[in-house]
Amino acid sequence: MKGSIFNFYAGGNTAQGYANLFDSSFQALERVFLLEGVAGTGKSINICSIGNQLAEEGYSIWMIHCSSDNDALDGIIIPALKLGIIDGTSPHISVPELSDVELVHANLREACHEERLESQRSEIERLNEEISQAYELAYSGFAEALRVHDDWEKLYITNMDFQAADELTKEMIENLYSDRQIEKLSRVDHRFLGAATPRGAIDFVPNLSDGLKRYLIKGRPGSGKSTMLKKLAAVAVDRGFDVEIYHCGFDPNSLDMVIVRELGFAIFDSTAPHEYYPDRPSDEIVDMYERCIKPGTDEQYSEAISLIKERYSSTMKQSTQYLARARSLLDELEQIHIQSTDLSILEGIAEEIKQRITVTN
Repeated sequence: MKGSIFNFYAGGNTAQGYANLFDSSFQALERVFLLEGVAGTGKSINICSIGNQLAEEGYSIWMIHCSSDNDALDGIIIPALKLGIIDGTSPHISVPELSDVELVHANLREACHEERLESQRSEIERLNEEISQAYELAYSGFAEALRVHDDWEKLYITNMDFQAADELTKEMIENLYSDRQIEKLSRVDHRFLGAATPRGAIDFVPNLSDGLKRYLIKGRPGSGKSTMLKKLAAVAVDRGFDVEIYHCGFDPNSLDMVIVRELGFAIFDSTAPHEYYPDRPSDEIVDMYERCIKPGTDEQYSEAISLIKERYSSTMKQSTQYLARARSLLDELEQIHIQSTDLSILEGIAEEIKQRITVTN
């Protein structure tokens, strides 16, 4: 029987710059293969193919996608084997010191003919500089978009019935948890629901919520969606349930989804850019605008909201274009490195990793 594959992000391009939640996914691992080298070489190991092969063998796999490259992974986690394979090549992550974890360094630079790169050194430096500038402009734009979003939220916060929001949250706690609890320490996984990528906003809500009872939260900016999710997550932790907490890929301080698989539910912010509608028999809508916002607020501020939406969309679009620019420059950089790389050596490293995993099995 094929194992389950769960897709998510652990790093993202946000209004706070590049945000990293990878530490959470390393919990309980005993061994991590860290692929180290230069841009373009880590992808050649084809982490995805290793993950798919293990899934065919029946293992559940976590596929951690790369927010800077829609066609790449930052790594995979195989929980049953307590093992991970992480791409530590630029512009991916740098793995922190992990206590009680065997860190296996796979030096992909061994496959690179450094002397071939010397003639391209000035071009490599130029590309790296332009890549950094493109990311800085993207992050600056996202920060500006967040300030615009804050103005958007204020319109609704001033018309918010906080008592109604508290009552709705209490109803959801009773509905989701009742009096159930487990006498154990909760495992908490922090991840991103989606990410701002060179191709725009991407999320994996359908995959992550597959087979679960889903609650789709509708509302407006500032209508209390994230606050309710934080309280629901806190209850899960307090009662000993393992909980997956999915942060907003735009504002990491905000939450977009909470999953408690032991209780079989997922509850998430179902508004743009991850807007979904009920398409499964058990799906339910939780409408925070209807329950918690003064009637007529949309109509009263329609002109102001329209202008804010236009500013927000324009700024987000510009920032995404900078991410696409960075990706285009990275592609050029990767081609230079690939042309100086012995792919047969890379294949040998990949095969060695597969064999070591097989031996562990």
